[in-house]
Amino acid sequence: MDYDPEARRDTPLALKLKERIRRERPIAVAQYMQACLQDPEHGYYVTQPAIGGAGDFITAPEISQVFGELVGLWCVVAWQQMGSPAVVRLVELGPGRGTLMRDALRAAKVMPAFLAAVHVDLIETNTVLAATQRATLSDAGVPLAWWKNLADAPSDAPCLLVANEFLDALPVSQSVLDNGAWTERVVTLDDAGRLAFGISDVNRMPDQGRFSQANAGDIDESRNETPLLHDLLERSRRAPLAALFIDYGHMRSSLGETLQAIRNHSFEHPLTSPGEADLTTQVDFQEFAEKAVATGLAVDGPATQAEFLGALGIVQRASRLMAANPRIAHEIEAGVARLISPTGMGTRFKAIGLRSASLPPLPGFPPATL
Repeated sequence: MDYDPEARRDTPLALKLKERIRRERPIAVAQYMQACLQDPEHGYYVTQPAIGGAGDFITAPEISQVFGELVGLWCVVAWQQMGSPAVVRLVELGPGRGTLMRDALRAAKVMPAFLAAVHVDLIETNTVLAATQRATLSDAGVPLAWWKNLADAPSDAPCLLVANEFLDALPVSQSVLDNGAWTERVVTLDDAGRLAFGISDVNRMPDQGRFSQANAGDIDESRNETPLLHDLLERSRRAPLAALFIDYGHMRSSLGETLQAIRNHSFEHPLTSPGEADLTTQVDFQEFAEKAVATGLAVDGPATQAEFLGALGIVQRASRLMAANPRIAHEIEAGVARLISPTGMGTRFKAIGLRSASLPPLPGFPPATL
């Protein structure tokens, strides 16, 4: 990636983290990510617009309305699989600018009974984005509520949960194979007082059977999705649950660092601008699926985004939209191509479904392969 690996900016959060490290000790990579994204004063997701042309990155719902529309139709079918309950909670984790939910609810108008049953819960920590979501969804026509955490949202009814580019921002721990031992990777200070990566003086030994062919210097990443999965399990015990996660990552567990920072639509070193750049890592879909199964949830997929959207009929829906809007047909075609092309998001992004074991396989997914 084309950036200066030595660049560092003394952002307000960088100064705060330096003081913390001097006062206490080096911090784990997961702690660094958590601070950069969620620090109450200077965290990226607390203070930045993040998404869209004025933010640092553009997500699938912002590329084409067809994405959100297909998610909305997916929700309708999943609701029908639940037996079309009279009340259903539609939960979105990290709703961005509200674009996905707006498009999903518009497409769901084909099933008025679904809209009559829906109560929307939006899980958002960013006050700037929450205000944008309120404006975007001002004429949604369904009950809306905002919550800081999923645990705060009601769990008194069947649940449909959607999350696009949410898992990639959950903090990961990293360990490095050093002198034959797996050692925790940390953020410390170098001789010049700058933030720098280092290794802990306390060894951490992950499961050696996970990567038997590791070499010195290899990095192992592990994301803690346990609180999320336990919340989903508890909801599924009270009422039927179907969850859809779409994110970028890899199908099979592998070694290697995937931590990256994006600011102003460009990559930079993860230590350059703490609190002012978006930090993400690739999702390990194999590990996520295995953890979900171990928790007690049923899993469908993963599938590539192209496979998932293709199974939901993205080409046919785009064709109808182009025929109805010939003046912008080229824009519609280009947006859909970006979503499903192997050189775009089609294979880099994956989809996975989690559900109550009592429900049938969720729409859009091939038979389980993990």
